[in-house]
Amino acid sequence: MPKMRLFSILLLLVATPASAQVVMPAPTVGKMVYAPTPAVWNPVGDYIAIGQDEPGYRNWFAATTAHATAVKSFNAYLEQYEVGGVFPTWQLLRTATSWQKCGGAPFEVPPTSEWPHIVQTLRYIRDYVIPAVGPVEPVSAYRNPLLNACAGGAPESAHKHYSAIDMVPLRPTTREQLMRTLCAVQARRGPDYQVGLGFYAFLRFHVDTTKYRRWNMDPAVASLCPPIVKPSDVATVGQPLQAASSTTSSTAVPTVSAAPVDTATPKVVYAPPSTAPSMPDSQPQH
Repeated sequence: MPKMRLFSILLLLVATPASAQVVMPAPTVGKMVYAPTPAVWNPVGDYIAIGQDEPGYRNWFAATTAHATAVKSFNAYLEQYEVGGVFPTWQLLRTATSWQKCGGAPFEVPPTSEWPHIVQTLRYIRDYVIPAVGPVEPVSAYRNPLLNACAGGAPESAHKHYSAIDMVPLRPTTREQLMRTLCAVQARRGPDYQVGLGFYAFLRFHVDTTKYRRWNMDPAVASLCPPIVKPSDVATVGQPLQAASSTTSSTAVPTVSAAPVDTATPKVVYAPPSTAPSMPDSQPQH
């Protein structure tokens, strides 16, 4: 009889699923066993599709030797004027986020005639935007005229002249806090750099160095931002624009030049040519 009982117990153990045989100890009272997976902060994901990411850039770069040659020249130019490394070069070559819909290229090296315009913008972003809001990532920079028109850009968008960069912050923040911080920075240094500051959906914002202006501010924040003071209004409001420093080349009002040629003076900053069309304040720029 004992042998039959032992045999029955063994059969029961074999028939029972393995998962049911394992007895786990009870967790300690008050101790969390499973924590929820935190949400990943990825503001770039709202704008960048497959093909305009880093693997997409590598494919574009390898597609033709002309791309590699142009990128090498562009990198050398940025290094010459001490703005190399502000962003990875491939991010500075992103075109419009709607490139697929428009049948455009995800990346493009701008014409060399437009390169001087990005130097001033990169200096401003490096010296004032990033210290204020933390790291940022470009999601759109140069747009050729056809792509700019298809993407809904203004007729004289600063993106066409490679003065503008649309970015998103990589450090968690709110839209209101981002606006308040950036418009405060623009109020201090914007007149010296002729900074245009605009805001779009979510946390995307625009910076260029074509004309001092601001647009698309949320009403609740706009009332808290320092007003834009135009040179023609100085006499009436009694708030003269801040004079440019003559001691630091990166903050001085840049001289106008169509294309820098003096390699012995790489610290000179070049502004857009005086013939570059201005952009009306009433029309949002993309």
